[in-house]
Amino acid sequence: MNYLAHLHLGGSQPAQLLGSLYGDFVKGSLAGHYPADIEAAIRLHRRIDAFTDQHPLVAQAKARFPAERRRVAGIVLDVFFDHCLARHWQQFADEPLLVFTTRVYRVLDGEPTLPERLALLAPRMAAQDWLGSYQDFAVIERIVANIGRRLSRPQALDGVMDELDRLYQPLSDDFLLFYPELQAFARQERERPA
Repeated sequence: MNYLAHLHLGGSQPAQLLGSLYGDFVKGSLAGHYPADIEAAIRLHRRIDAFTDQHPLVAQAKARFPAERRRVAGIVLDVFFDHCLARHWQQFADEPLLVFTTRVYRVLDGEPTLPERLALLAPRMAAQDWLGSYQDFAVIERIVANIGRRLSRPQALDGVMDELDRLYQPLSDDFLLFYPELQAFARQERERPA
């Protein structure tokens, strides 16, 4: 799962939203570096990633890609599944996507001590509405290209958009089956005593 899904699954309180994003920017032991509620959300982010990586529906979705693409299929699916979530938002959320994303951007803007890389990205994320723009399939191509620039072998993503276009419906179907299970898992984990 990518930014939008983690934010949606992590809880609606400001600390939960922050921790849901921090999970992609904070590595290693937490050990009291952040307030307890933010660290709890970071740990939830990590459990969501583990649940996703081990889920049979995600394995099925990855297997739809050609064998030579499987090493990066998980990265591509994370972005594509955020696209699916944005497109089907009203099916999974109680508030409109614009209301949700505006609230997230407001929380980020009001936090003076974001992790360094997130502090650099957050203003652009809000100004360009990264979260809401996931609805547009053309945006996915830009996101994948940006990811490719960070890979040691960016050519691993060459041609992936053609594959996503061809696999659009079966991957969307995989998402629609998987996401309710992921929502149930995240809800159970949030409600679990600390």
